[in-house]
Amino acid sequence: MKKIAVIGAGPAGIEASYILASNNFEVTLFEKSSSPLSNILDKAYLFPDFSSATELADKLSAKLLQKNIQVVLDKEIVDIKKDGDIYKLIDKEEKSHIADAVLIATGYTIFDAHRKEEYGYGIYKGVVTSLDLEKMIRHKQIFNSIGDIPSRITFLQCVGSRDEKSGNNYCSKVCCVTAVKQAIEVRKALPDAEIYIFYMDLRMWGQGFEELYREAQEKYDIRFVRGRISEASATFDGKVQIKSEDTLIGQPLKMNTDLLVLMAGMEPSQGTKTIGKNCHIGGEYQFISSQGAHIQDNLTTMEGIYVAGTAKRPMSIRDTLTDADSAAVQIMMDLGEKL
Repeated sequence: MKKIAVIGAGPAGIEASYILASNNFEVTLFEKSSSPLSNILDKAYLFPDFSSATELADKLSAKLLQKNIQVVLDKEIVDIKKDGDIYKLIDKEEKSHIADAVLIATGYTIFDAHRKEEYGYGIYKGVVTSLDLEKMIRHKQIFNSIGDIPSRITFLQCVGSRDEKSGNNYCSKVCCVTAVKQAIEVRKALPDAEIYIFYMDLRMWGQGFEELYREAQEKYDIRFVRGRISEASATFDGKVQIKSEDTLIGQPLKMNTDLLVLMAGMEPSQGTKTIGKNCHIGGEYQFISSQGAHIQDNLTTMEGIYVAGTAKRPMSIRDTLTDADSAAVQIMMDLGEKL
């Protein structure tokens, strides 16, 4: 039985492990933290259908019960060495683990909004990230900086994405629809609140996303403003004052808000960066580089090492799961030729 090592127990790692194990491969799934699916469990509901993130996590976790999967938690893999026909995975304690092939599914982290000092994240309590708001929604506790229910909430798109200053010129792909989803969730929780979304341009990439955007305007009275916020500052009463420009009408704009939500983009996780650097397979922006954008997209430049999901670029959970299936099929095809 061929042995496959999968690094990262997020959606991509679990899905690929399940497919491989179901097809008579022996899978060892390594996860550096103490539990899988941390990125999903941070969320309340998923776009575009507002399905429960917890229910998806439960369904994925159930796949780990497949008999050919061994899950190893609290084990950080930092390097991979090829030794003849086998691969040695080196963990942080410098111990080796053997496999016939390796799938990297080390995922992403969100952009550190502290780096955008002009928005005051970590300085003004009324400035939060999309992840912070997701936790508020999940626990049904949406409050402003002084513990009151906010009457005005403002979302700002493209924080740490499409931004030369932060070093990330790429689009994170899911921020636009996430803002729309969160704005609708906030409207359901706070029916009397004013809700604004500031954007450069809206990129609704997936099926059902454009419809969700229209519904946000027509049914939920979400107000969209085309323009970037240039700076934010605190007011004496605990609000946040923002300065911007409505580029559709060419007028400057200044307003106070109870919550400023920064839609933080995706960056490669530290595990993705480390393995990419040590194995010389890191690409632009330190994501793992694939051999090609189409039929070689799950292959890296190192034979026998594969990549899936957000370890190589930003993508939605739906696209991540599809990509994981593709990676598993690629591995089965390649190792099947050597049986």
